[in-house]
Amino acid sequence: MDATIDITGLRKSYGPTAALREMTFTVRPGQVTGFVGPNGAGKSTTMRILLGLDHPDGGTALIGGRRYRDLTKPLEAVGALLDGTALQPSRSGRNHLLWLAQSQGLPASRVDELLDEVGLAGVARRRAGGYSLGMRQRLGVAAALLGDPPVLILDEPFNGLDPAGFVWMRDLLRTRAREGRAVLISSHLMGELQDLAGHVIVVDRGRVVADAPTRAMRERYGSLESAYLELTR
Repeated sequence: MDATIDITGLRKSYGPTAALREMTFTVRPGQVTGFVGPNGAGKSTTMRILLGLDHPDGGTALIGGRRYRDLTKPLEAVGALLDGTALQPSRSGRNHLLWLAQSQGLPASRVDELLDEVGLAGVARRRAGGYSLGMRQRLGVAAALLGDPPVLILDEPFNGLDPAGFVWMRDLLRTRAREGRAVLISSHLMGELQDLAGHVIVVDRGRVVADAPTRAMRERYGSLESAYLELTR
């Protein structure tokens, strides 16, 4: 499957408020792409439309040339983490993943493999409602990786992680990108993105205001943080 994400001319309004105004960009495989902007800039709306959770007023959001709703086995095409708290608290972490795996015909062995990879094997049978925020983030990442998808879309993946968790997440994302996957992450942590992302898309008021390699942004503005502040002030 083509792992390219194409956002073209997306428009979305909520009543009189325009959330997206001709949002257009491309996320290519083989690198981590940072998706940044102030609160209310349109990042979450774009991701929700991309994943079929909201409908645009105009434009297209495609993964490998297809809309999310047209994917036969979505977990094998795209893995997403938009809200690490979106789980049934009475289920164990393992049962949460088993439920998702069974919906796509994936084996239980894949669940156990990922629980080990994300560092939750020791607490897999505990109720997920008792997990810390960082543990829920790890469980959400495991869910995103279940189908071994060529595309990953993660909203604030570092949220709730301790320093060891930051290192783990950084290595995981870099590894997936080196394997040829498209990795799109939204984050307010400019310091993390500066070293992690090969490309950055900056949005403000529903539009793209910068779309460039991270290195070029640093050379022009001195740092990714300075670029962000200058472009969105």
